[in-house]
Amino acid sequence: MARYSLLFKKSIARDLRATPKKNVRRILKRMETLAVNPRSNGCEKLTDQERYRVRQGPYRIVYTVQDDARVVVVVKVDQRGNVYRH
Repeated sequence: MARYSLLFKKSIARDLRATPKKNVRRILKRMETLAVNPRSNGCEKLTDQERYRVRQGPYRIVYTVQDDARVVVVVKVDQRGNVYRH
């Protein structure tokens, strides 16, 4: 299976800035797994959107998958439940 490229929106740095470092490491490891299998167990497709979400502890990682270009774009990381509106 070919790997996907992993891209991040600029706002991801802002999302992670206030997060404790040990949690940031876990979140980044979880993001790396998306490059291998973007639709792994635990991912959920968001209703009425072409986005997916996975959880890493209390955090949610929202991303899009572009299969034709083999790219995963992380668009939001949030601890609250309002990530679906972005």
